[in-house]
Amino acid sequence: MITIPYLTALTTYFSYGLFFAFGQIRDFFRKIIDWRKSSNLQQGYAPICLGLEDFYVRRLYLRIQDCFGRPIASAPDAWFDVVERYSTDNNKTLKRTAKINRCLNLGSYNYLGFAASDEYCTPRVIDSLKRFSASTCSARADGGTTRLHSDLEEYVAKFVGKPAALVFGMGYVTNSAILPVLIGKGGLIISDSLNHNSIVNGARGSGATVRVFLHNTPSHLEEVLREQIAEGQPRTHRPWKKIIVVVEGIYSMEGELCKLPEIITVCKKYKAFTYLDEAHSIGAVGKTGRGVCELLGVDTAEVDIMMGTFTKSFGSCGGYIAGSKELIQYLKYTCPAHLYATSISPPAAQQIISAIKVILGEDGSSRGAQKLARIRENSNFFRSELQRMGFEVLGDYDSPVMPIMLYNPAKIPAFSRECLKQNVAVVTVAFPATPLLLARARICISASHTKEDLIKALEVISEIGDLVGIKYFPTEPRKQQQEQQGRMKLD
Repeated sequence: MITIPYLTALTTYFSYGLFFAFGQIRDFFRKIIDWRKSSNLQQGYAPICLGLEDFYVRRLYLRIQDCFGRPIASAPDAWFDVVERYSTDNNKTLKRTAKINRCLNLGSYNYLGFAASDEYCTPRVIDSLKRFSASTCSARADGGTTRLHSDLEEYVAKFVGKPAALVFGMGYVTNSAILPVLIGKGGLIISDSLNHNSIVNGARGSGATVRVFLHNTPSHLEEVLREQIAEGQPRTHRPWKKIIVVVEGIYSMEGELCKLPEIITVCKKYKAFTYLDEAHSIGAVGKTGRGVCELLGVDTAEVDIMMGTFTKSFGSCGGYIAGSKELIQYLKYTCPAHLYATSISPPAAQQIISAIKVILGEDGSSRGAQKLARIRENSNFFRSELQRMGFEVLGDYDSPVMPIMLYNPAKIPAFSRECLKQNVAVVTVAFPATPLLLARARICISASHTKEDLIKALEVISEIGDLVGIKYFPTEPRKQQQEQQGRMKLD
């Protein structure tokens, strides 16, 4: 867990306190000014958005919304075109201009560089577009299954090491629609405290009892399991119908690797099913890109349900569930995302198939192995340099996700805007995506980044880190940093 320095926490609380106080004062005077004005709402209707419900959006987010949702005008490669915007009403609305800036891309999920034009993937995607069109215009259970969809599921199952797989058109829906099908009333979901919102919503919608364990802490997971098994279902105290433990391979806002071997040991001890979300790890880590199971030496047979997305490492869209043949057959009959949602676009399916072939070397080249080696080298180099400079960087080595802690709300727009001025595009993340005090900039490294790209980014981030004041640790000598990194790898 993140330990916030006392002074940093104090100043962050003070900043949010000022925002809240001045926001309340402005709202008070706004009510007085608008008191005599007639309401636009029809008489008898309650307002859709109450004042306190959108207070955060009006008084904080709108002031810095130019740091979010920046439109781009090119493929999200190592460098991309960012469209300039301006505002004439204090950032309440933003208007696009015809001017674009060529920026170094440190925000997109493009771990293996497949998001841009590829010599092997792109021609095949174009051919599939001509043959199948952009959409099947139908659900999988109706007329939305092509040869590409069947081939894709076979490739995914083979790639992740499971007997069968089922693909969906959206990664978020894969979690939120699958969990309610797998478990319901009388079941127990035990979820990591920092799991993705799609897991949270899926668990809530299932009707099952939900309990949370401390982030990435197997010992607390065991405590929760033991306590819940002993107590049983609420009120009746009957045994649970089933128990599912849900974790992520790489946590998207922390960049941490899941302690999967220890968690699986606990789950097997208490006969709980394991649900592994590999959205950010499949294709990005492991010797052959097969995710945290390969990286941590876990047999995929020990993971009951494997989930992943195609948006991070494969340059496409959608998600998958992989497991036993019985499980996948059951989902085909019961999952609403399969029965009612439009199937994944055929060109998107072809892109995934082609990317997997490149990763496995089935394209007749070694480009896949080179990409996997480069993403690991780039990630570890960038992380070690950020730490050496004194930044507080979350996560583990080999992870391409690197959150740089900002904390103070005033530092969110300052860091983002200064980076953009120097043609470096970064993603800043704040509440509600993170806890209120834990705002951060999330760096995503790609295999398409060159060493020169990374050095430029480090120079810019270091300069702005000094300017904004986010170097919370003393600068480490390079030799000391290398020795520390070596010890961590040995551990």
